[in-house]
Formats: sequence, structure tokens, C-alpha cells
Amino acid sequence: MLALAVVLPLAGCATDSGPPDAAPSASGSSAVGGTATAAPEVRAQLRVDGDIRQYLLHRPPAPAADGDGPKPLLIAFHGRGADAAELRAKTRLERAATARGMLVAFPEGLGHGWGAGAQVTKQRPDPALDVRFTEALIEHLVRTERADPDQVYVAGFSNGGSMALRMAAERPALLAGAASVSGQLPTGSAAVEPSGPVPVMVVYGADDPVRPLAGLPSPPPDPEEPILPTRSARDSAAAFAAAGGAGEPVTREEKGYDRTVWRLGKDAHGGDRRSGGTVQLLVVDDAGHTWPGSTVPPPEGFGPVSKDLDATDTILDFFTDPGPGH
Repeated sequence: MLALAVVLPLAGCATDSGPPDAAPSASGSSAVGGTATAAPEVRAQLRVDGDIRQYLLHRPPAPAADGDGPKPLLIAFHGRGADAAELRAKTRLERAATARGMLVAFPEGLGHGWGAGAQVTKQRPDPALDVRFTEALIEHLVRTERADPDQVYVAGFSNGGSMALRMAAERPALLAGAASVSGQLPTGSAAVEPSGPVPVMVVYGADDPVRPLAGLPSPPPDPEEPILPTRSARDSAAAFAAAGGAGEPVTREEKGYDRTVWRLGKDAHGGDRRSGGTVQLLVVDDAGHTWPGSTVPPPEGFGPVSKDLDATDTILDFFTDPGPGH
């Protein structure tokens, strides 16, 4: 599966259309080793299932002392029609995560989108392709960057949020946590069902005009790529709660949003990782199809951006401690 891995310096561009360089030697020294001399930010390529897939990689600062142990890893999926650089700018995840000592990878979707559902389409005849790509990327970064396989997280926005939920649903043992902003679980012919326990946070705008809080069971046709039907944000979170053996939820009002928390069963947090995990739904007041706390203006028609919640810090805090919110 991992036939080719190439790392290229990032020169401030969103894409790299040049031909791939030769693969670095598995035994020789290179920038992918995660050493003190490695560049903090690179554009990398990985061949999976015959496709050359690209991603941006951000490394945390080198440790002050000789203690470069395994590092938590966050995979962050951009939205439909966007790319890795756009998500990076909108969320600033790379700043907040690397400050916490985390590796962050922003993969690029094929056709600027993700196969977040199980439906076969003309554009995505193999709907499991992106699941395998994500698995391969995690395996590659564990091997080359000393990513900690017990601290792998996924997050995403919109279609990328649904992709993060798909990974959590279908590969719960691979992840220590997942988060989605403005993304829901696909339903209907594209349905994805959670298959095991994993901490999950769903952040959703109460006034989302693009994909409503109540779900989009009958999406409008799209000539470029079918829009997947989805269940509601609450039903998406509740499905993960049920798969994790959670009890009844508790909802409380917080400044600018409502937080609903399901406590997972005592053995539910990633199997043998850590007990006390939760599934959480944050419904943000006066927010649209946007990333709360972002300073980047959203596209026209996407609705307002909440300033009462910083989704980036909230998600990373959840990954650090997926128990009940404070």
C-alpha cells in the first residue's frame, strides 16, 4: 500500500503540481525523521492504491532536552471544494496543536472532497478509498514521524467533518478521539454506522443554512458530485453514544452554546486506552456553516461565525481530556 513516500519543502503555496522526487531511503537520514533539524512544515506525498496523495505536515517544536518520544497525531480534513491550506488558515489548528506537542497533517481530498459516505458514485466509484488513504497516512506517520499510535485523532469541517465521523465510525480502534464541525453522519444509501466506542465531539451551528442542524435527508442535486444525505447533528452524536454503551445525555446551557454530554461505558474509551470518555454535541447560537472562533470570513451564504466559542481550542482540549466538559 505504501509504495512511495515523498517529502517536499513547503514554499508558501497551496498546491504542488511538480513531479514527485525520488523516495527517501528507508535507512538513510531525511527530514521525515522528526529530528531537531527537520523542517517544521512540509508538503508531502504518499502513494496509496495507485494514487499520489498529498498532505501538509506540521511538526511541533523540537524538544529542549533529549526526549523526542512519540507525539500525538491529528489528521484534519478540509471541506468540500476547499483544500488543506484553506482549512489551516480558517482553523489555525497547526498553531494550537503544535504548541501542544502534536503533529498535524492536513490531507488533500481527491477532487477537493472526501468519500465521507458508503455510496458508490461516478466521481467516487470506490467509496472506501479515503478510509484506506487515512489508514495508510497514519501508519506512515507512525513509522516516519514517531506519531503515537495510541494518540491518533481526526477532525474536519463540513464534508471533512463527515469524513472524520466516518473514520471514527468504521475505525474506532484506530483513534483516540474524533471531532466534526458542521459535519454529520451520512444516511440513506450513503449510510455510515458507528461500530465501536470512541470519544466524539460534534460542533454545529444552530442556524446552519447549508446543511441544517436537523440534517439533510434529501439534498439537492449537484452536477459535479452528488451531495450526500445526512442525519441530524444530534442523531449523529447519539449514534456514537449508543455504539459506546453510553447512558442518558445531560444538556446544559453555556455562554453562546448548549452542550449535550453522553458518558461512554466504563470500558469504552478506545478499548484499553483511558476510561471516562464522552460523546459531546455543542450547538452554537447564532452560528452558520462556519468554524466558531475563526477570523477568516466565510463564503457568502454560509451564515455568521460565532465568537463565543473557539472551536479549535475546544476540540484540542477535548482530545486531551475527553471526559465531561467543565
